[in-house]
Amino acid sequence: MVRSYRVGRLAQEIQREVNDILMKRVRDPRVQGITVTGVDVTGDLQHATIYYSILSDKASAGEKTQIGLDKATGLIRRELGSRLSIYVTPEIHFERDRSVQYGDKIDRLLNQIENEDQQ
Repeated sequence: MVRSYRVGRLAQEIQREVNDILMKRVRDPRVQGITVTGVDVTGDLQHATIYYSILSDKASAGEKTQIGLDKATGLIRRELGSRLSIYVTPEIHFERDRSVQYGDKIDRLLNQIENEDQQ
């Protein structure tokens, strides 16, 4: 119970700090306009998966953003280490959150079904 509470708190703190770091410290234009949607931290606090979303639906924009984030991982981890008060800074990995696109697809399908029913 206590351990999962700590993991949850750390995930929230990482999300807040990574958002701040991306806005203020990372100057790469490939990572501008992304939103950190969530963070999963392992139980031993050694690894963190950071989920992000972008507004563009283009595959090339997603690839460029992932490359930019991979390049900035060292800077982001170093900044996290100085901002967080934990013994070991977790290894971070970025993954694109596709739930926004999935929700948009579901919405379009529901609208399509509604339009077919009206006709």
